[in-house]
Amino acid sequence: MKLLLDTHALLWSILQPSRLSAVSRRAAQDRENEVFVSSVSLWEISIKARLGKIDLIGLTTDDLIPSALQMGFKLIDLSPEEAVTQGNLKEDTHFDPFDRMLIWQAILRDLTLVSRDPEFVRFKKDGLKLLLK
Repeated sequence: MKLLLDTHALLWSILQPSRLSAVSRRAAQDRENEVFVSSVSLWEISIKARLGKIDLIGLTTDDLIPSALQMGFKLIDLSPEEAVTQGNLKEDTHFDPFDRMLIWQAILRDLTLVSRDPEFVRFKKDGLKLLLK
C-alpha cells in the first residue's frame, strides 16, 4: 500500500507513536508499504512551530526531514500541477489549505491518506482513499 501521512500522523510517528491508532502505526511501520511525507506537511509544521502552536518536544524543524528519512519515509514535493489544480476538489465545506492540498496530492498520486480527521470522509466522493483510524 502507498500511504501519505497527514501532518499530525507525521508528527505522532516521529514524536509520539503511541498517539497513532494501532492500525495506522502498523501500516506506517510495515516495510511492505511505501510511506510518503509531503513538503506541504513540513511547511505547515514550520509555520505552526514558529507561531508557537505546536511543540516539537525537543526537536527543531531542522530535525524533521532526517527523522522522517530515518523512519524510512519518502519525501514528496508539491508539483506546480498539483498546486494549480487543487481547485478541482468538489468538496467545498472544508477550507484548511494544508488539508486540501494533502488530500489533493493523495488523490492525484493514488495514495491512501493516513489521518484521524473525520472531516476527510467528505472527500471520498472526490476519490480520496483514507485510512481513518
